[in-house]
Formats: sequence, C-alpha cells, structure tokens
Amino acid sequence: MSLIGLETAPPDHGTACAAATELELALELFQRERMRLFRLAVRVIGDAASAEDVVQEAWLRWQRTDRSQIKNPAAFLTTTTTNLAINVIQSARHRRETPTDSPVLDRADPAHDPATSAQQTGAVERTLAHLMARLTAGELAAYLLRKGFDYPYGDIAELLQTSTANCRQLVRRAQPKLHGEPHRPLDRELHRELVAAFLCGSRSGDLHDLERLLGQETVAPARAA
Repeated sequence: MSLIGLETAPPDHGTACAAATELELALELFQRERMRLFRLAVRVIGDAASAEDVVQEAWLRWQRTDRSQIKNPAAFLTTTTTNLAINVIQSARHRRETPTDSPVLDRADPAHDPATSAQQTGAVERTLAHLMARLTAGELAAYLLRKGFDYPYGDIAELLQTSTANCRQLVRRAQPKLHGEPHRPLDRELHRELVAAFLCGSRSGDLHDLERLLGQETVAPARAA
C-alpha cells in the first residue's frame, strides 16, 4: 500500500517568515518615528506619562492596521497619535482629573469593515466638533495642521496668509481652550466637509482638501464668525 496519499503538507514556513519580516519592518519604521510621536503627544496633552501611553496605543494600532493600504506611514502615525492625545484631553475634562488611562479609539485606520469604519468616522466627528465649538477659524486651522499633521509653522503661515509668529500664537491660544466650555455654534456643513477631508487625509496622505477648507475658512471666515 502506497503511503504517498497519506502524506501531509509541510508547514508553510515561507508565509510565517514573510509575516515576521513584515512586522519587523513595521517596528523599525515605528521606532524611527517614536520620539517625534512622543513629543507630539506631550505637546497636545502636557503630561509625559499619558503621552507615553498614547504612543504605546499608537503602536498597537499600527500592528493591527493593514499597512499595505497606508501610502504615507508617517502621516498615518501622526494623525493616530494626535487623535488619541485629543481623546485623552476630552476624557480628562469629562472626569475632571489628570488623564492616566489610554483611550481605545481608531480614527485613521483604513479598515474595510463597515462597522469599524463607522466607529472611526464617529470618533472623528466628535473630535472635530469639540475643536470647532471652542476655537476660532484661525486657531482651528493652525492647531489641526500643527498637532494633527505636524505641519511646520512656516507652511501654516503661508496657507493662512499670516506670519509664523502669529501661527505659533494661534496654537498656544488654542491649547487651553480645549478644556473650556463650547461657545461657538457648530456649522454642520463645514463640519461634514472637514470630517470627510480629515479622514481622506489621514488614510491617503493627500491633505489638499483639508488645506483648502481650513485656508478658505480662515482667510474669508464668513461662515466661521
């Protein structure tokens, strides 16, 4: 009796090795960005321990993400870290205490699962509504581009047609307002457009639409008044 038909296929070591190599590359890329992400989280939160939690959570998101769909890893990690940091601020304000735990929200993951996508969209909607209700058009633009996408102040100044020093001041003024009460009515049309542009920029790295919206609202702020 032949035993050929009873032979089992050997383990696919090639697939396992490829997956391990891909994860090593992902870790290497994250390590290159890690210090920048930490500094970014500290700028947003103002607390080193919470910033470290945010960076760790960003690494977990990066592991779970379908990285083959990410065109701009640095932009993705920047956006993810910023959104997590903003959520810490919101959570701290709600609890009236210093943030210590790490949030669990995906906001820039390009997953194709409809339920996950809906959750991410809802999180972005809440974050932008939080910012829009507390910041002027200029503060919103400067803060979102600087904290959300790590734009150089010079690039923000060019977009907003103002000085670099003024852009720095806009970001400084925005920071304490995030903890305050809302005092601006929400422009729902602009909110919808910003959410769409933010999600597109986070997932693809193409920030043209977001720049256009923020720029036009700041230079001609009729709707943001």
